[in-house]
Order: sequence, then structure tokens, then C-alpha cells
Amino acid sequence: MNIFKSNIIKAAILPLVIGLMLAGSQISHSQDAVITDSLWPANDEFEGKGALQKADWFKKLWQQRRSQWKKDIAKDQGAIVFAGDSITHGWNLEKYFPNLKVANRGISGDTTRQLLYRFKEDVITLKPTAIVLLIGTNDLGLGGTPEEAAENIGAILNQIKSDLPKTPVIVCKVMPRQPQFAEKIKRLNALVDKLVEGNPQFIRCDTYNIYADENGAAKKEEFPDMLHPNGAGYQKWKAALEPIFAKIVKN
Repeated sequence: MNIFKSNIIKAAILPLVIGLMLAGSQISHSQDAVITDSLWPANDEFEGKGALQKADWFKKLWQQRRSQWKKDIAKDQGAIVFAGDSITHGWNLEKYFPNLKVANRGISGDTTRQLLYRFKEDVITLKPTAIVLLIGTNDLGLGGTPEEAAENIGAILNQIKSDLPKTPVIVCKVMPRQPQFAEKIKRLNALVDKLVEGNPQFIRCDTYNIYADENGAAKKEEFPDMLHPNGAGYQKWKAALEPIFAKIVKN
């Protein structure tokens, strides 16, 4: 075949190859879009009761974090999984627990209903060594009741009992915040106390009384915005968890 004919053939084939590549790229992006969209339930159909976080920023954050976690499933197998909202999301776990394999599955703004919805995929699929659960304050902030939040937490605990009956779960008390929430937080914590009472799989971690002032509110020196702990606040949480980890986690 002479050079002239070869160049003609190449010229004819090249657009076809490029077209196939572009088509493949479009299919890939389309599949990614379907996966991303499927992370949020159609028509906001979350099981459970009470408040939901549905702000646009939250939906975007939900998609971003959960899409990344899909890619991290193999890497995070067997970790101690921390599940919750912004208080968990904002904690640099690797810094505070350098000798433990940890995985952060917190999403800022999350509620008990929305954590319940994603719990199987984001937590249970990791076959965790242990689970650290802290959730509920956003339910109250969005107008939900302690009873609704406790019922949803109970559903999460039932899911763990069913799917991971031997996995220890550290159930952290909802932390104090602004004084107007004090009575609702106390009520929620008391209801969850009853849920875990007598079950050795569930270990209660007192992340309320270690922070609360005489009025049941957070302290500015530990919660500058009266909701999220600072370094001093996280250090207290770490100190509360360490003796529990020492008993349940084998190095």
C-alpha cells in the first residue's frame, strides 16, 4: 500500500475513532450522573419521622461526599467508622487517632432520618471494627421532636443489630448547644439511654455532661458558635472515647 492510500484510509478512520471515544465519554458521564442522582431519594422519600435537611447546599454536599465514599469502600474496610453530622464531619480523625484505622462518614447538616437512609451503604458495607454514632442535634434545630429523633436512632440501632450483631457501637450523647435547646437535648439523650440499656453491643459515651454548663448549654471556650466543638472540645471527646477503644479494639 502506498503512502497516499494509507493517508486516505487514516483520514477516513480517524473521525470514526474520535466519534467512538466521545460517545464512550458521554456514556460514562451519563452513568456517573445516574449514580450521583440516585444517592438522593426521589421525592425526598426518607423513612422515619421528623425533620429533614433539604437545603440546596446540603444536597450538593450529600452528593459529593457519598460519591467519594463509593470509591473508598475497599480502602475503608474494617475501620472504626464515625457516623453523624457536622460535628463528626469536621473532626480530623487521623490526627486525633493516628494509631487506629478510622473512617469519617459524617455529613454537615445531616438528620437522624437521613443518616438512617444512608447507613447501610455508607457504614454497614464497610464491615467496621466498631461504630461511633453521634446524631440528633440537627433534628432539634430544624423543629423535630426528641421522640421522633429517638425513634429514628432506634431504627439505626436495629439495623446494626440485624446486619452487624457482633460489632460494638459507641452511642454518643447529643452534645449541648444554645441554652434554648437544653431541655430537648436532655429529653433526647434520656430516650436513647433507654434504647441502649441492657444491650452489651451498645456502649453509651457521655458526650453531654462533660461539656454542659449549669444551664445545660455549651460553653463558649469549647463551642465558639455554641454548636460545633473547637480543638479543646474535640480533645474532650477523644478523652471520652479512648478508654472505650482500649476495651473493644484489638491492636
